[in-house]
Amino acid sequence: MNGTSRGGPFRGGASRGGGVRGFARREWGPLFTAVRAALVTKRWRAIPVTLAAVCLTALFQVVQNQDRGYGPVHDIGFVRAGDPLWLALLRTPLSLFVPALDLPVWGALAQVLLVFGIAEICLGRRRTLAVGYLSTLAGTLYARVGVAIGPDSPFGLPASDALVVDTGPSAAVVGLAVYVCWRYRAYWTGGLVVLAMVVEVVVKPNLAGKEHLAAIAAVLVLIACASRRERRQGGVEPGPETRSWKPPIRS
Repeated sequence: MNGTSRGGPFRGGASRGGGVRGFARREWGPLFTAVRAALVTKRWRAIPVTLAAVCLTALFQVVQNQDRGYGPVHDIGFVRAGDPLWLALLRTPLSLFVPALDLPVWGALAQVLLVFGIAEICLGRRRTLAVGYLSTLAGTLYARVGVAIGPDSPFGLPASDALVVDTGPSAAVVGLAVYVCWRYRAYWTGGLVVLAMVVEVVVKPNLAGKEHLAAIAAVLVLIACASRRERRQGGVEPGPETRSWKPPIRS
C-alpha cells in the first residue's frame, strides 16, 4: 500500500538482520502480514465468528443486568465447580460469552475482538472455536479438581471457590494467544503470555488465575500432539520463514 515494499513496517530490520526492528520483523512480521492482508481484502468479512462472539457477549451483558434476564442467563451460561458435572459441561460453551459480573464488560469485548479476530484469520474458524472451547473446558474441569484437592496444595483451591460463578472469555483468550504464537513462531511473545499468567497466580492466587494456567497446559498438550503428528508425517508444517509459507486457508 502507498508504495510499501513487501514486509510492511517491519522491512527496516531486514537489512540489518538484528536490533529492535529485526526482532520485531522476525517475531511479528508474518503474523502482522497475515492479519493485515485479510483485513485489507475482506475487511469485517474476515472475522464473522469474532463479530458474532462480540455481539453475543454484549447481548448477555445487557440481558443479565435486567431483572427478568438474570435468571435465563444463569440457567444457560453460569458455571460453578459445585454444579453437577453434566450441567457444567452443558453450560460451558455459552459460559464463554457470559461476561463476569464483577469485571468491566469492555475488557471482555476487547479481548474477544482482538484475540479471537487474530485467531480466526490465522487459524480459521473451526480451529479457533476448537482451541477456545478446549481452553475454557480445561479451566472448568480444573476448578472441580482444584476444589477436590483443597487449599493445602499449590494446585488446589478453597472449598468456597465451588460457589464462584465461572464465566467469561479469558481462558479461551489466553489459550488462543499461546496457540497462535506457536503456529506463527512468535515464541517470545507466547513465552511472555505464559510468564504473565504465572506472575498473576503468584501475586493473586485465585480461581481465575489458576484456570488460565490450566488453559495454557491444555493448549501446550495440544501443541505437543500437533508437533508430534507433523514429525511423523516427515516434516513440520511450512512456517513463516519458508518460501512456501502462506497464511493458512480459513475453513
